[in-house]
Amino acid sequence: MSAVIEASGISKIYQMGEVEVHALRGVDLTVEDGEFISIMGASGSGKSTLMNVLGCLDHPTSGEYLLNGRDVSELNPNEFAEVRNTRIGFVFQVFNLLPRTTALDNVELPLLYDRTRRIKDPRAEAVAALERVGLADRITHEPNQLSGGERQRVAIARALVNRPSIILADEPTGNLDSVMSLEIMELFGELNAQGITIIIVTHEHDIAEATGRIIEMKDGAIIRDVVNVGGQIE
Repeated sequence: MSAVIEASGISKIYQMGEVEVHALRGVDLTVEDGEFISIMGASGSGKSTLMNVLGCLDHPTSGEYLLNGRDVSELNPNEFAEVRNTRIGFVFQVFNLLPRTTALDNVELPLLYDRTRRIKDPRAEAVAALERVGLADRITHEPNQLSGGERQRVAIARALVNRPSIILADEPTGNLDSVMSLEIMELFGELNAQGITIIIVTHEHDIAEATGRIIEMKDGAIIRDVVNVGGQIE
């Protein structure tokens, strides 16, 4: 396997008036192609800030971040946006679906903003993404006609539609009950088996146990990084 993410000495400082808030403190992290990783930690531990940096939603204050071998700091704004739109898929706790808009239209939307027109038939690609997450019979349904688990599947299909190599999911089961959470984690497992690198931020231990590697953060630093094989920590 090759490294898709190489972060070295990543720090993030927010200026809150006269106070500096150190959200990340010298984080080192390497992610190999095809890994399935969970990042855990209490509120304020820095896990979501790290996710934002890895997803090119935010710039680190200092440190080096290589994505597929390329230094992200060297990207111009258009290249930075292209990375977010084509290489990385995002899934959030709040589904962020447009109301009174069908599942199909919600999933197709990112392709309509892709200036590269890399995908020639957006509608067909959106249908394929919904089929991939098991919603072939729900493509004309609007969010208020779907269960919480189905809405999150639509959000995952939307993350898949640009054919990303990496999916970043921030508390993707936070609004779901235990049964739906299990279904969503099984879906992530299937997508990972298909070759997609997946990183999930969670505070739930049972969710983390479904991944192959568990990283724990505290006070902006990684304090634990272990391989999880069949529920056995190594």
